[in-house]
Amino acid sequence: MKAIENLLQTVAQLRKPDTGCPWDIEQTHQSLADCLIEETCELLQTIDNNDLPHMCEELGDVLLQVVMHAQMAAENGAFHFDDVAAAINSKLIRRHPHVFGDKSGLDKEEVLQQWDAIKAAEKPSSAQADKGLHSIPPALPALLYARSVYKKLQKNNQAESAGVDPSRVNEALTEAEAGAELFALVARCRHNGIDPESALRRHARALIDAIEPATTES
Repeated sequence: MKAIENLLQTVAQLRKPDTGCPWDIEQTHQSLADCLIEETCELLQTIDNNDLPHMCEELGDVLLQVVMHAQMAAENGAFHFDDVAAAINSKLIRRHPHVFGDKSGLDKEEVLQQWDAIKAAEKPSSAQADKGLHSIPPALPALLYARSVYKKLQKNNQAESAGVDPSRVNEALTEAEAGAELFALVARCRHNGIDPESALRRHARALIDAIEPATTES
């Protein structure tokens, strides 16, 4: 715990008016948003490469982003780092009664169903909204965005609405084959002047708008 305390003190000093770092002092939640994405992507690269020594370093960079945001929030009287840690710790215990409570012996699928049920009970006012396609963060990379859209469609028994041939979905596929097919499609897009990222994102967004039109106020 001493290490995290030292980190919190270091970041607080970096943000201290007059005596801190000019760059760190002028940062905001919004200005650091891209940094969080970049640091996360660098961490993902170490995970893909199974590069554990560099993973440790990149985890530190991601942790710094969390601490920076918590420090800025503390300066504005919103919350502190301890609040962030306490909140996620309580959530983990609350949503794992099969580990910390008396509901033992559940399989993986039952655990996921239990998680969703507990989450819905915690946030009854937003539970229905959380189920909607528009609740998927649009800032996700296009592939993750499309995967999340299809996953939610499956969960809501709407997969057929995606217009995907069920026989193709059920075909056996290996990771190597998937990578090759995706790469070939990217190459085809480039040859035809199409940005594959934008194309996939727009298609997924169009599906959402068709299946679940956004409500507008008159």
